[in-house]
Formats: sequence, structure tokens, C-alpha cells
Amino acid sequence: MLGYAGLIPFIVLTIASWLQIPPDIDVISMLVTYAALIFCFMGAVHWGIAISSDQDGSEYLSVSVMPALLAWPTLLAPKTYALLLLLFGFIALYAYDRSAQKEQQLPGWYLPMRKRLTIVVVICLSSTLSALILD
Repeated sequence: MLGYAGLIPFIVLTIASWLQIPPDIDVISMLVTYAALIFCFMGAVHWGIAISSDQDGSEYLSVSVMPALLAWPTLLAPKTYALLLLLFGFIALYAYDRSAQKEQQLPGWYLPMRKRLTIVVVICLSSTLSALILD
């Protein structure tokens, strides 16, 4: 439930970016900031895997910090580039999760949930990018 509740700001801010409501609030910057925070959180999953394993977790530790290193510049970049970086990041991290699922011993429910969440996030970020470009 918490994962799906986390989609609410993505959806609300995406709709607001198209409707430009309210006009005095920069909803695209709000979406970029929220997406960057969530992306960092997604990296933390790999940190948890690395520190809870008896095996060498250096690959997972490396992957765990990549979202934060990619998300930070999105807070400083022009909105178009920020949205593109975040789109790339969410897709790339899902692809990595999918390829490393067996080695990471993730619960069976995790990857299907991640797929659904990532699809909605990608739709929201893409739609907001379209609103920005067409504006």
C-alpha cells in the first residue's frame, strides 16, 4: 500500500503541470524534487541488501549510491534535463533490479510491484516533460 500511495504526488503534480494549477506554484520543480527523493530511496533498497548479506556486497553498495549521485544534479539542472535524467534513472534501476533479482534474493512480490510503480512514474515524468515542451 505504501508503494502505491507514493504515486499520489507523481499523479497530482503531473496533472497540475498540464492544467497549470495553481499558476503561482512551480509544480514541475516540485515533481522533480519528489522524483529525486524517491529515486534516492530506491537506491537504499540495494544498500539494505548489501549490508544484510554475508557475501561481498560491493556491487550492491555501488548501485545503492548511484541514484543519489544521479538525482542530486537534477535538483540543479534545467527542468527538461532533470526530467530526462530521472526518466533514464528510473528505467535503468528497474532494468538492474530485474537482472539482479535472483542474486539479490528479493521477495517474490517486489519486482512485480516495482514494475507497476515504475510504469506509472515513467508515464508521469514523460507526460510532465511533454507538458513542459509543449508549453
